[in-house]
Amino acid sequence: MTAAEFLQIDLPPMLLGTAAALACGLLGNFLVLRRQSLMGDALSHVVLPGIVVGFLVSGSTGSLPMLLGAGAAALVAVLLIELVRRLGNLESGAAMGVVFTAMFAGGLVLLEQSGARNVHIDVQHALMGNLEGTVWLAADGWADLLDPAALAAVPESIWRLLAVTTLIAVLILAFFKELRLSTFDPGLAHGLGFRPQLLGAGLVGLTALAAVAAFDAVGSILVIAMFICPAATARMLTDDLATQVWLSAVAAVLAALSGYAAAVFLPLWLGLDLALNAAGSMAVMAGLLQLTAMLLAPRYGVLTRRLRRAMPNQEPGL
Repeated sequence: MTAAEFLQIDLPPMLLGTAAALACGLLGNFLVLRRQSLMGDALSHVVLPGIVVGFLVSGSTGSLPMLLGAGAAALVAVLLIELVRRLGNLESGAAMGVVFTAMFAGGLVLLEQSGARNVHIDVQHALMGNLEGTVWLAADGWADLLDPAALAAVPESIWRLLAVTTLIAVLILAFFKELRLSTFDPGLAHGLGFRPQLLGAGLVGLTALAAVAAFDAVGSILVIAMFICPAATARMLTDDLATQVWLSAVAAVLAALSGYAAAVFLPLWLGLDLALNAAGSMAVMAGLLQLTAMLLAPRYGVLTRRLRRAMPNQEPGL
């Protein structure tokens, strides 16, 4: 493989998948700890009808109509979840399940029965994304990584996801103390004037932003996996939130890169004339990392705890 082939064909989907994994994985730490993991699942599903309506209204597959439609759908979903929760006297998880399944099913019906199915939007695209379709044809060599003219031809979806990921990382860093306190002790946070409800609304807003930005490129399956798996993996490895956030970022990047390699390069290395879906493979790798942590984590791993019980004189791992 030449440098030009790698830059044109492989680097763009790797960047896109990594940015999506990071954006979702960083927020997933607070969703998991707040027992709101289903919120990421819900928002990754409800953006579909918004995207389809955005296309039908504008007649364009441009980013702005899609993002506006998806953002509007996410806002409607949040309002509907609260409405169903209150009117139906349901707990939040049940309300989210009702709303996101209904809206996702409605989006699929719109997708299949409207003109949207004749463009690049289809059911497989909605579920698995279109990472493999992201290419950077202007790249001819490593020097183009520093060439403004070549960088201007980088797909817009990459720049958009990188911007969203950077924004999320900066906001988490800036409000980390407030997020940590409101996550573990909302009463104390309120007493100190941190307004945990406002912080919770901001977290939901950022979750919606990450889901909207990532959905078109990587599909709902990878978005769901990355909201939950990196954070759950990191949670098994540490009790310190700051360390957990860093570990979740490492797990997200590792899942994205190893998933792409397993989907694209591994079949070639094995001499097989096939390739797997990159987004689906990334989600599988994220799940395998979580499974490994569940089994082998130094303190909380299932096998580690059994080994400690079998050897009671050994000190527990840190």
